[in-house]
Amino acid sequence: MSTSSRKPWVVGVSGASGTPYAASVIRALLEAGESVDLVVSRAARLTILDETGISFRDAHWAADLADWLEVAAEALADVRYWPAGDFAAGPSSGSYPAKGMLVVPATTGAAAGIALGLSKDLLQRVASVTLKERRPLVLCLRETPLTGATLRHLVELDAQGAVVLPASPGFYAGGSTARELVDFVAGRVLDAVGVPHGLYRRWSGELGEAASTPRRHPESDPRRGE
Repeated sequence: MSTSSRKPWVVGVSGASGTPYAASVIRALLEAGESVDLVVSRAARLTILDETGISFRDAHWAADLADWLEVAAEALADVRYWPAGDFAAGPSSGSYPAKGMLVVPATTGAAAGIALGLSKDLLQRVASVTLKERRPLVLCLRETPLTGATLRHLVELDAQGAVVLPASPGFYAGGSTARELVDFVAGRVLDAVGVPHGLYRRWSGELGEAASTPRRHPESDPRRGE
């Protein structure tokens, strides 16, 4: 039997506002040399279209993903895409080799479905598999305010071993642009699973560092697409 050394992180994108968080996480995973399996929910397609103007299509996912991430197609060589309705997809089984799953952004509905084990689509199914296999699961929740029911679901997710990570940017890193604040949150998601990155300046214990950090202007950001 042939074997493969490929062991990806599964990135699930749900329909919450905040698709730039997902894009930053995926870019940073690829820059770190990680393999990525991608699941985009049906609701997330509408959010991507609304927030970026990009239509994310199953038949043209690679081209659409390259446009969304603002990267060359060659950068996606180690990305595999699974349609949200494909319950026969590799990551739907615990025997599929995966490092863990990052749900970015996560809706309260997705959080509830994962907490209750509903598996109504592939995203929720893969998250349930991740929990039962005791692999790392991070949910980057993008919603405010939160109801009591959602808070109870989040407590249940924590009890099951998931990391609940609200999309809450920190200003001590000196971020002054939307992109820098997005990257901070994406960096914290990757911190939760031990993936190295350079998305934000880390706290060193010196007061006033944020104010003295040179601000990166969008036109000089080497990560911006042409």
